[in-house]
Amino acid sequence: MNNFENKLYQSLMVGEFASEGELIQLITDDEADDANQQENLPDQIPILSVRNTVLFPGVVIPITVGRQRSIKLVKKAQRGNKYIGVCAQINPNNDDPAWEDIYHVGTLAKIIKMIVLPDGNTTIIIQGKKRFQITETVTDDPYFLAKVSYMDESFPKNNKKIEALEESLKEAAAKILHLNPEIPQEAQVALDNIDNTPFLTHFLSSNINASVESKQRLLEINDGVERATLLLEFMMKDIQMLEIKSEIQKKVHTDIDQQQRDYFLRQQMKVLQTELGEEGPEKDVEELRLKGVKKKWSNAVSRHFNKELDKILRINPSAAEYPIALNYAETLVELPWNEYTSDNFDLKRAKSILDKDHHGLEKVKERIIEYLAVLKLKDDLKGPILCLYGPPGVGKTSLGKSIAKALGRKYVRMSLGGVHDEAEIRGHRKTYVGAMPGKIIQNMKKVKTSNPVYVLDEIDKLSSDFRGDPSSAFLEVLDPEQNSTFTDNYLEVEYDLSKVLFVATANSLETIQPALRDRMEIIEVTGYTIEEKQEIAKKHLIPKQRKEHGLKAKDLTFDNAAIAKIIEDYTRESGVRSLERAIGKVVRNIAKSIALEEPYTKKISTQAIRKILGGEIFDKEIYQDNSVAGVVTGLAWTSVGGEILFIETALSKGKGKLTLSGQLGEVMKESAMTALSYLKSRAEKYGIDHRVFDQYDLHIHVPAGAVPKDGPSAGITMLTAITSLYTQRKVKAKIAMTGEITLRGKVMPVGGIKEKILAARRSCLKEIILCNKNQRDIEEIDEQYLKGITFHYVDNVDEVLEVALMKTKVQDPIKFTFTDDNSKN
Repeated sequence: MNNFENKLYQSLMVGEFASEGELIQLITDDEADDANQQENLPDQIPILSVRNTVLFPGVVIPITVGRQRSIKLVKKAQRGNKYIGVCAQINPNNDDPAWEDIYHVGTLAKIIKMIVLPDGNTTIIIQGKKRFQITETVTDDPYFLAKVSYMDESFPKNNKKIEALEESLKEAAAKILHLNPEIPQEAQVALDNIDNTPFLTHFLSSNINASVESKQRLLEINDGVERATLLLEFMMKDIQMLEIKSEIQKKVHTDIDQQQRDYFLRQQMKVLQTELGEEGPEKDVEELRLKGVKKKWSNAVSRHFNKELDKILRINPSAAEYPIALNYAETLVELPWNEYTSDNFDLKRAKSILDKDHHGLEKVKERIIEYLAVLKLKDDLKGPILCLYGPPGVGKTSLGKSIAKALGRKYVRMSLGGVHDEAEIRGHRKTYVGAMPGKIIQNMKKVKTSNPVYVLDEIDKLSSDFRGDPSSAFLEVLDPEQNSTFTDNYLEVEYDLSKVLFVATANSLETIQPALRDRMEIIEVTGYTIEEKQEIAKKHLIPKQRKEHGLKAKDLTFDNAAIAKIIEDYTRESGVRSLERAIGKVVRNIAKSIALEEPYTKKISTQAIRKILGGEIFDKEIYQDNSVAGVVTGLAWTSVGGEILFIETALSKGKGKLTLSGQLGEVMKESAMTALSYLKSRAEKYGIDHRVFDQYDLHIHVPAGAVPKDGPSAGITMLTAITSLYTQRKVKAKIAMTGEITLRGKVMPVGGIKEKILAARRSCLKEIILCNKNQRDIEEIDEQYLKGITFHYVDNVDEVLEVALMKTKVQDPIKFTFTDDNSKN
């Protein structure tokens, strides 16, 4: 019996009988009625075909009839003895079944009540009486009429097996009632009052959850034990299905209950937050949405942002994804999308600021003024990528601040020294734990404008490892044609960096990736002359140190000679960092005297400098020594500026072995071998006995052996040194040289000329030998750097030796002796 029939049956039967007890009595007295009416059962009965239902003896069920044949049959039976035969259809979808479409084993039923419904259908309540089998079909018009033979039950009485089956059936039925809450409670009452085993099997067979074929199979079995055993098997399968269903429903209900509980608590929390004036998730999202309306972003970004906000509203605030999604939305709305500061086009003011903040650096200042001029005329210029290249301490980073000040833009700095993770530039995917945008986007959010002056400090110190190559990530950032659509991994949307003025700084160009270097405009920032350092010290360093140490201008002053002494004797560098530290030491000494109320001299002189800083660190005399043959002063470029170096040579009796020392690189070693090979090929021209190359060992040494040295610049210096040694002609005083040589004696140009010239000036050298092609580099240098220096431009080594070597030998020349009797002295 399905659920609808059960409910209908309950409503009808409860209304028909005076009490529930009468209904139970009707069911349980069924067998007694059958016994009294055995001899009155008709042999020929009308047959009612039913769908999806199998009627069992003793069971009361409602049936709705709608087919005309069935309605005629019911009305005829209601006027007569009220007996009809009920047989199940084999195919329930057949609206006009024939004899072969119904089962021939059915149940005789008695019509208890008939109700005509408003829609024309008729509902009858029938009670099964006895099973029958159709023996002969009489007619099918106007309804089925057949002769039947009745089937007796075969149930042994007082049998322990029957008793066990009955107990098992009741237990299984009770379990089904417990597992299936849809079955009415009246069924349990009826079940408890059934003590008749045959009726128990009929009652349970009618109500089990089984197919029509299975129920028909139970109806057709005559042996009661066999029928009860099969029924128990069906019920056990039903129990298993109900247990699985109950377990699934329990889990579903638990999840739903938890969700309802969470929803209820969230609603309560929302009300409490509203009462307390606190913000809830919905308010946070609404505030973000209002901020998003004011942003100047594109439609694509706006759609993406609102989509993210809608996603936040669907996330449980206690879930781990909630703060991640909220932080992402906050990052989007806090970025300055197309928000710019106004540039100041007062070129005179800009030049004044640059001149005030930095002494010298005319080339860099000129480039900035050019940029401002073009921007003023065109009012639309993509930010250039400037790279300030030079030694440490010359003001590359602080120059970025001055540029921002001159333009009226905001300033932001990013240190790249040691950065080796690509995610620091491009950010992490937001799905990762602890994800955040890259430093480019983070700084844009911090500075709150889309056109700042962005200083990329120490771009040559970028490194790469298994986490990626940051220098390759910068290819997009520093490309004016691509950075308008820069995509950070965290943002997932394009951000415009084309209005940013990027200023990179570097000490060396060799370590910068070629593709990255190609995207930048290289501006060389060289070292300062002694005069420039004096001006920088007076205008910037001394006032700064006085302020940092709590002193006033009246507390101490420096005379020019004292500043010059610090520069020449205690600091020898391209920049001014060491100079600032030395000045700071002097100022601290004065601050100590003031704090201790000790007497001191307010005007710092050279004597006070020596007393405070100690003995001179650098000695000028070493740079003027030319009394020994084979010692030559060379010029070299380093990452910290220009330096002078000395090539020392010595001969000893041996077998012509060449020894190189001073931690020289491969290129420098090749220069030494090239110089020696050239000199051997021109020995007679310079008056050198060729046997000296075979019977004397040559040692070339470059002092400061702990410092690695490499490069082609020492080519002519090495040739001059060994020529001086073999010819015993000393080198001119206060002369230096730089240039590469070939085996043919050609002098090749080299780089770093300005740094080398500054190094020569710091060392008080008076003459410099250069390749003729380096004259173009000299022409680009300000004249103030060239004062007091004489330049000799050469094309071959003969010219070098003509200028560098003196005609006379040293006072105590080497006396060469050879094993050959015809040797020369």
